Amino acid sequence: MKKDYNNNDLRLSNVDETVTLIGWVAKRRNLGSLVFIDLRDRSGIVQLTFNEEIAESIKDVRNEYILQVTGVVTAKKDKNPKLASGEVEVVVSNCTVINSAQTPPIIIANETDALEETRLKYRYLDLRRECIKDNLILRHKITMIVRNYLSDLDFLEIETPILCKSTPEGARDYLVPSRISNGKFYALPQSPQLYKQLLMVGGMEKYFQIARCFRDEDLRADRQPEFSQIDIEASFVDEKDIFAIVEGLMSEIFSKLKNIELTKFIEMPYVECMSKYGSDKPDTRFDLLLNDISDIFTNTDFEVFKNILNEKGIINAIVVKNAQDKFSRKDLDKLQDFAKIYGAKALSYLKYANNEFSGSLNKVVSDDEKNVMIEKLQIENNDLVLIISGKKSVAQNALGQVRLKIGKDLGLIDESKFNFLWVTNFPMFEYVESENRFVAAHHPFTSPNVEDIDKLFENQENCYSRAYDLVLNGYELLSGSIRIHDQKLQEQVFEAIGMSLEEATDKFGFFIEAFKYGTPPHGGVGIGLERLVMIMAQTDNIRDVVAFPKTASASDLMSEAPNVVDEVQLKELGIKI
Repeated sequence: MKKDYNNNDLRLSNVDETVTLIGWVAKRRNLGSLVFIDLRDRSGIVQLTFNEEIAESIKDVRNEYILQVTGVVTAKKDKNPKLASGEVEVVVSNCTVINSAQTPPIIIANETDALEETRLKYRYLDLRRECIKDNLILRHKITMIVRNYLSDLDFLEIETPILCKSTPEGARDYLVPSRISNGKFYALPQSPQLYKQLLMVGGMEKYFQIARCFRDEDLRADRQPEFSQIDIEASFVDEKDIFAIVEGLMSEIFSKLKNIELTKFIEMPYVECMSKYGSDKPDTRFDLLLNDISDIFTNTDFEVFKNILNEKGIINAIVVKNAQDKFSRKDLDKLQDFAKIYGAKALSYLKYANNEFSGSLNKVVSDDEKNVMIEKLQIENNDLVLIISGKKSVAQNALGQVRLKIGKDLGLIDESKFNFLWVTNFPMFEYVESENRFVAAHHPFTSPNVEDIDKLFENQENCYSRAYDLVLNGYELLSGSIRIHDQKLQEQVFEAIGMSLEEATDKFGFFIEAFKYGTPPHGGVGIGLERLVMIMAQTDNIRDVVAFPKTASASDLMSEAPNVVDEVQLKELGIKI
């Protein structure tokens, strides 16, 4: 059983050839003495024509039947410019039904009325839809470019273990009980972090892997419990070296697959990024920047602002140009409810029209303060000013989310753009109020900035690291850092996050031991493969780029996983439910 061509590869140059094709029936049309069938394979569709004599042999054929046909390629009178093969058709002389099919529970077309739950339950049918198929082909092409590009740079592709030791690296581990060692567990890797660093200790110098990673965390549209990471690590490098490798890789991918020539990526320190965008993964395809206007209200009589500034909070504003008439009181109330989701106590506003202010702050802000705002924020007639005040982290994040919502709602985002941004100098630590202590913001193997090492214990909130993220269109595309390679500094960082050397040895003993034998300076990144494919495919649902994805509740509706297991299996593992 064979085919001479992929269905969508036939062109006018094939006219008068006798060909054999195989595929699924995508569509059937009866026109009196003629029957037309669109035959689909992975490449796409070609039209088949059956005359009255041979049409009798396919009278029972329906959508999704598999046919093998032989016929002559003929130029079409009415060409279809939407299909690559739209200038030709195959006049069938012989047809064999390879397999029949029941009526599928979903419409197999880009436009389908099936709910996502139904599509996931019958994912093997959903894969036949061109949009899903194309996403998986795009994913394949990206991984092939990655392998070739990094191999040409002398990187080695090396696999690391899937069954690992559970270590505190951030998210919750998926655990695997051991049958041989009852009561003990493996963990599935959240990332190959320790192993790729040990490969550097082992002298591999340049490593990469399309690594499978597992995190037992709450899911969302851009997150799955199991995912793939383009994992890269190199020795004797600094940030600039890593940036150059990644930028070259992205340029190769976008040039070959999108015909887009990328320019030099922008770099921005974390503090500046939060100040301008209220996010460490900002969408830079539109402006609408945050402005700290705290200094305008240093001597304000407005008690709310006065109290916030006395408590070392900030007052942040964004100016939505030419938009005051686009937001009714009801719209602004909804926007305030949205801001409160992110911790804001209130979203205040001022509308400026006919050289006058109106709005919730109009009566409590003095004329002098308004005039300074006009000058500082360059407010013009018909502008809308939105203000959130409070604790710095809350005010920035909440207004950043409002900024993003307005950008989407008002169509300010240029969807044709791909904007990359390196966010650098992340905080070394973050404070966890529930634990009343600082913890590692990235992971405990991230190197602090040389100039901040003396802040590890005395000034942790102002200690910054050599961690960096690459952001693409508002998504964190990769995270990485220059790692600690000095054993004494590593011990200091463990101590700074309240982990004794004994605890560290218990959790990372094999890793700490390795540092005694000459660890090279090294750094790397983990690039989210699914997120990259998702952005390039211009979908906002990561399940669209995964062959067999999980739902938001981490369930596989098709295979019905997770599920119960046999009591005998549990007994062998020493587990009682």
